Amino acid sequence: MIASVRGTVAAVRLDSAVVEVGGVGMLVLATPATLAHLRVGQEATLFTSLVVREDSLTLFGFAGDDEREVFELVQTVSGVGPRLALAMLAVHTPDDLRRAVATDDLKALERVPGIGRKGAQRIVLELKDRIGAPTGVPATASGTPAAPGVPEDRRQQVVDALVGLGWNQKAAEDAVATVLTDVTGPVSADEVPGLLRAALRTLGGGRG
Repeated sequence: MIASVRGTVAAVRLDSAVVEVGGVGMLVLATPATLAHLRVGQEATLFTSLVVREDSLTLFGFAGDDEREVFELVQTVSGVGPRLALAMLAVHTPDDLRRAVATDDLKALERVPGIGRKGAQRIVLELKDRIGAPTGVPATASGTPAAPGVPEDRRQQVVDALVGLGWNQKAAEDAVATVLTDVTGPVSADEVPGLLRAALRTLGGGRG
């Protein structure tokens, strides 16, 4: 198993990054929050989980070991594959997921594209005694930023991330517009994940 990769970031895309390790460019799928902290040309370390299929080898990357552990744990739930597990961590931090499971917060779980009421119930049932209590460790990038004057590329990055998670273009744009009405200052690239999570809370569980 490839437990981590460390190298120069060669490219950052909507849902993945390319990290050069020993002259080899490794494609790593990751959440918007993780990708927001990568810079092309700079060195980065990602904790990774390798998913092996008959026709593919897919590497998923995370900012911390806790995220990776939760990613692997939720895949033990019936019907949850790596893509859905990654979507869960794109919408919620590991502690948010622990809290949702511990408190039977089905609505929180239903905010993840691809998870309906029955799926949320199954996740709670199968993880209740296994996922543990919230650790209290701050996420790499969480919370709603207090910031307006959002550059268009930042705005579009959030819209694109929402579309990639399963919402249609108009719903994504409307959610971002709603979030930005509360923004009161410039937004840095590091605050994009906060905008994304705030937009996801605005969207709730619905998809257009």
